[in-house]
Parts: sequence; C-alpha cells; structure tokens
Amino acid sequence: MLRIWIDGTTAGTVQPLFGLAPLERHLRALRRLRPAPDEIVVSGSTPPPALEGLEVKWEQGTGPAGARLAAFVRSAPAAVVALDGGSAVDPRLLAYLAGRSGSAAAVGGEGEERAAAIRLEASTEVPEDCMTLLDVAETLLGEGRVAEVTAKDVPSFVANLRRDLPFWLFSVPNEAARKKRERFLFWSNYKGSTDFLTRWVYPPVVWPLVRLACQWRLHPNWVTLASVILAFAAVPLFAAGWFWTGLLAAYTMSVLDSVDGKIARLTLTDSALGNVLDHGLDIVHPPLWYLAWAWGLGGRSLDDPVMQAGMLLVGFYVADRLVLAVPKAVFKRGLHSLSTLDARLRTIIARRNVNMAIFTVGLVFGMALEAFYAIVAWQGATLAWHAFRTAWLTSSRMGLRHAA
Repeated sequence: MLRIWIDGTTAGTVQPLFGLAPLERHLRALRRLRPAPDEIVVSGSTPPPALEGLEVKWEQGTGPAGARLAAFVRSAPAAVVALDGGSAVDPRLLAYLAGRSGSAAAVGGEGEERAAAIRLEASTEVPEDCMTLLDVAETLLGEGRVAEVTAKDVPSFVANLRRDLPFWLFSVPNEAARKKRERFLFWSNYKGSTDFLTRWVYPPVVWPLVRLACQWRLHPNWVTLASVILAFAAVPLFAAGWFWTGLLAAYTMSVLDSVDGKIARLTLTDSALGNVLDHGLDIVHPPLWYLAWAWGLGGRSLDDPVMQAGMLLVGFYVADRLVLAVPKAVFKRGLHSLSTLDARLRTIIARRNVNMAIFTVGLVFGMALEAFYAIVAWQGATLAWHAFRTAWLTSSRMGLRHAA
C-alpha cells in the first residue's frame, strides 16, 4: 500500500513551468504512476485542481509541514511519498520513490531553488517542528534516519530520448528561476542523437511555438494531427512537380514534429493515441515522399530510371528500418544510443530531414534530379553502415556472453 502526501501550502508561492503549476504537474505525474497510489492527499489552504481520472483528497491545514506530515504518516500503516506542492519533481524520481522499499529522501536544486521529495515507511518518526518538507528531509538525512537518493540510484537512460539524463528536482521561487528552468527542461527533452536540422536549425522556431502552445494549453495531439495533414498534403504537391510548395508543407510538418513531442513531455500530456500517430507518421510518410519526388521528377513508369531509383530508395529505407530494429531487440535501446560514434553519425545519416535538406539544396542549384540520385546513394550507404555496426556490436555482445 502506498499513500501520497503533498504539502499544498507552498503551491501559490512559486512560478508555473510552461503554464503548468507545480501542484498540477505533480497530480499529472501521479495519474500516470503504475501501480496507482492507494491514496493521494493534498494538505493546504486551498483545494487542489481537479483532474479527470484521478481521485485527490484535500485536507485543509496550515502550520509546520513536519507536524502535518507526521499526523498523516500516523493515520494509517502504509508507506508514504511526500512531495512539496511548490517544487518540480522528475516523474522518474517519483516512480523510483514509489517503487523502492525503505525510507529515503532526495534533495535537489541550489539556494532558493532547493527542494525535496521523501519516502517514509510507517515506522519513521517525522520531526514535527520542521516548517517545510525540505527541512524535514535535511533533518532526517542529517540524523541518518533515511537513505539519501543520489543520481546513481535512479536509472538515467531515457529510451524515447536516446540519452542519459540525471533526475531533476527543484523549486521555482521567482521569474528568473522560471526562465532558467524552462530552458533546462526544453533542452532536456531533446533527443541525445538526432539530425542536424532538429538539433541546430529548428530550436529557435520550436522554442516559441512550444511556449505558446503550452500557454494556450493546446493538446499535443492537435499539433500531431496538423503534422499528419501536412505530411500527406506534401505528397500530391511533390508528385505534381510543385516542389517548393511541397517543401513548405514538409518543413512545417517537420518543425511541428519537434513541437508536439516536447509539449507532451513538458506538460505530461502524452497519450497512447498521440504516440501511435506520431511514430506511425514518422514511419509511413517518408516512402510516399520519395516516390512522389520520383514521379515529380518525371518517373512515370517502372521502366523509367528515375522511378526505379525511387523504388530502390524505398527499398533501402525499409531495409534500414528493419536493421535498426535488431539493436533495439538485443540491447533494449536504439543503435544511435550505444556509442558516441553512432550518436554523432545520427546527425547526418540518411533520414527524412537529411534527405529533405539534400533535395532542397539540389533545387536551389537547379540539380534536383542529381540530388535525388545522391539521396538514393546516401540511403544505401546508411543501410550498409547500420548493417555493419549492428552485426559488429551484436557479435561483440554475443562473444562477451560466450566468454562469460
């Protein structure tokens, strides 16, 4: 049995992050926690926000956080995870505290931004004279009555971001802290390995779009839907030879593809439907674009060399996807997160954005057909490299297992 206690007295003293108050952020994270907590209680002077699918009790209370927390711990024989309603807590840390055993506390941030999250077994005595949850955590840690949670305790690898990222925990006491922490969270939600457009060209556009969408409380699925429409709208435009108009739709779709995922992760609003739409779109539309490029460049039959090149490009693309599925199955992570070399090469390997950039340069210089053939060759070289790296790394892993 697990109970959640949140000190709501500090909720009104901190700045929201991407339009989301820290207390509501806690509740959204708790709604996703599995297994679900048996009880969630907010102790404070005002009721917490209501979230669909989440039952939250409100206990009106003031005074030292230690006294209110101690009374809650004594009220039922169960483990308690205590959070500060004025802090921002990494959902991974929350899941770790909920899933471990024994009393433990994590403290993060510096100066005014320091914050704490605590797990308490029913037998733990809480110092009742502590005014804040941070005071409770520091007292318990100082007396050695709880274990300290450090970065090495919480798994740092984030699979969907293909990167290692230590957990974060902090308060947002003022506007300067809000700006700093929003920037931190924004960049923390970039993938560890991605193409050069996504990493270096798009961010100045993605940043204000993400902030605006969060301010308007725009659900990421609406952004994803716009991406879907633009991705498929580009196909007939490319096929008709209206390449610049098609590229306008394609680049807009590509930018929105960066926006929707960040909105979802920054506001804890990602959903199964959104993931299916987003990842499904990423897999399906590139071959359609490539065949449309071939058609728009004059490849009107399977006997035409341009259309044959387009079919070869699609074949390379599909084979590359199948090859990249092997490291995920063997290592439980993508190839481009296995080494620094593979992560860096992800910047330029043949994927949608890189191929689109090559095609754009070809159009600028009046060499669209030559650029198309170059893309086919680059996709083939990418497939060969990925096949080599997959075979090398997989055989090395098997060799180590055999030696052991």
